[in-house]
Amino acid sequence: MHRIQKAVIPAAGLGTRFLPATKATPKEMLPVVDKPAIQYVVEEAAAAGLNDVLMITGRNKRPLEDHFDRNYELESALTRKGDGERLDRVQESSDLATMHYVRQGDPRGLGHAVLCAEPHVGSEPFAVLLGDDLIDPRDPLLARMVEIQEREGGSVVALMEVAPAQIHMYGCAAVEPTPENDVVRVTGLVEKPEAADAPSNLAVIGRYVLDPAVFGVLRDTEPGRGGEIQLTDALQQLAADERLGGPVHGVVFRGRRYDTGDRGDYLRTIVRLACEREDLGPDFRTWLRTFVATEL
Repeated sequence: MHRIQKAVIPAAGLGTRFLPATKATPKEMLPVVDKPAIQYVVEEAAAAGLNDVLMITGRNKRPLEDHFDRNYELESALTRKGDGERLDRVQESSDLATMHYVRQGDPRGLGHAVLCAEPHVGSEPFAVLLGDDLIDPRDPLLARMVEIQEREGGSVVALMEVAPAQIHMYGCAAVEPTPENDVVRVTGLVEKPEAADAPSNLAVIGRYVLDPAVFGVLRDTEPGRGGEIQLTDALQQLAADERLGGPVHGVVFRGRRYDTGDRGDYLRTIVRLACEREDLGPDFRTWLRTFVATEL
């Protein structure tokens, strides 16, 4: 078994739900308190031991590369000012991982974005992290998924229980139990089913650990829902026939997850994380209580 070292982060989306803010700024660079959302995702990969990160980008995504690069002019200015605290925070992003970039070019869906990673990943298992999903570092998910993949082989998807009224927004898994409470065997996957057609209330969220066999399946996967090549469709084939690339397991996540791809959840994420910060939380919580009491 290969020790998983590589992470792939698809980041070529247009961010239309956040227009006009994303007209000239990548949605992944929108700040969550004082760090761009994408930095939280790279930090999660690095914390799980995945220090080789490939970002799948597109046009107008150059700020992503700049953020994870060194900024010597800024670092020099902070050094002259003696501002060591901010200097450390600026350098932190460039020291997280070894970063690589490739352009998707023709945005044909998540499955196509993952396929763009094949030359970099090669024949090794790898992780895929979606930039809209932030997982609280106090509730580690990716490390558990890596553990299951290295033990069982095949692929592993992250699952979360959602209300039936929400299942149409996600890929949905049909599962069988295993002896472990947080691990299931995935027997089928459906992309964004209606509630009446959903095989369970377990939604696929934005973390995957994939066997490289997925590339061969993706190359033969026809466009699905929305006219795009769906990663869910390829994983469905792997789940249906283990001879293609081993079993598919799911890790059922019951921790804290923040969906920054939705405007309302994005605002709630900022409020929650700001409240929990030692440097911002006390004053912010006091203001928030007063605001709620007097304005709402």
